[in-house]
Amino acid sequence: MDLMINGVTHSVEAEADTPLLWVIRDVLGMTGTKYGCGVAQCGACTVLVDGQAMRSCVTPAESVVGLPITTIEAVEQDPVGRRVVEAWVASQVPQCGYCQSGQVMAATALLQQTPKPTDDDIAGAMTNLCRCGTYNAIAAAVRQAAAQG
Repeated sequence: MDLMINGVTHSVEAEADTPLLWVIRDVLGMTGTKYGCGVAQCGACTVLVDGQAMRSCVTPAESVVGLPITTIEAVEQDPVGRRVVEAWVASQVPQCGYCQSGQVMAATALLQQTPKPTDDDIAGAMTNLCRCGTYNAIAAAVRQAAAQG
């Protein structure tokens, strides 16, 4: 199957129901997208599919054929993604950092769809889990990235 990931079409050999996460990590070697829970609860595996935040651990690869997929490796190619990463760094959001690629992807999707989000918008969109509890710093970074837009 052909998958368009980060602007490049990749022909991959995988079963149709193989989770997109495993195609990204194991077949293509892009390890920025993390495995967390495997049941779409934590969000460590979040990627953008046609601009929408999607949990790649439960997304069959075949279901996204023909759709543009963005991973953390290419998020800064988008101006919104670049602002989010800059805000993350400036706010020193990560502690352990494991969930942060998924957090950045979710924040990027939010700001692409809602450039000036309210605190309720941020709370509603930023549902990824962070075991270190950096939620206040995450929300602050999202607000900072929105203000720079």
